[in-house]
Amino acid sequence: MKKSIARATLGIVALSLATIASAQVKPEDQIKFRKAGYSFMSWNMGKIKSNLEGTYDAAQVTAAANAIAGIANSGMGALFGAGTDKDVGSQKTRVKPELFQNMPEVGKLAGDFSGAANNLAKVAATGDAAAVKTAFGDLGKTCKACHDKFREE
Repeated sequence: MKKSIARATLGIVALSLATIASAQVKPEDQIKFRKAGYSFMSWNMGKIKSNLEGTYDAAQVTAAANAIAGIANSGMGALFGAGTDKDVGSQKTRVKPELFQNMPEVGKLAGDFSGAANNLAKVAATGDAAAVKTAFGDLGKTCKACHDKFREE
């Protein structure tokens, strides 16, 4: 229970600080940058999945898990600023406007994601493929929780 409260609080604080930082980046660029971050994360998730399904390379998995944790802790919440709830210029977004109306819940989801990403990086460093598979599944659940609520298909 205390971990959940701490993660939610951390997520809300990160989103609050991110909102201040977002004022310095145009909405179109915020969407472009967040899409790039999620694409990079997706690529690293794919590397981990390939390793879990094929020949396991602990160094490659560790590098990918560290990249994901780095992004998860980078303050990407700053890229969900005012005006980024819809397409802007050439940048399309699949974020639902409801995300911007539910910041406490978004903060909790962000905290859960960050915690799962940090755990995956920690577990990957051990080289234990079975433990990585479990931690990777847990991380995927945190992604899905946010996508199900706040991302359009």
